Amino acid sequence: MKLGKVIGRVVSTRKLECLEGLKLLLVQPVDETGASAGPPLVAFDAARAGEGDLVIFESGKEAAQANPNGWFNPADAAILGVVDAVDRGGAP
Repeated sequence: MKLGKVIGRVVSTRKLECLEGLKLLLVQPVDETGASAGPPLVAFDAARAGEGDLVIFESGKEAAQANPNGWFNPADAAILGVVDAVDRGGAP
């Protein structure tokens, strides 16, 4: 799993049936310090996240398996949880 910050929403008037009822959010991958760690991506929301939330997400075929509408879908990223805190164990 990876860390990311929700930076926006994606609105789609038409989408595949397997994505119906799911929010699409724009996620900026971040490292454990909150610094940007790659380009933003679109992920479906399986955790009821919102703009500004720090989230854990998965990409690739594992993301598709989190879709409550069925695992056979083309989704490439899914938000799996909202992060309450990150404890780096005293690391600088």
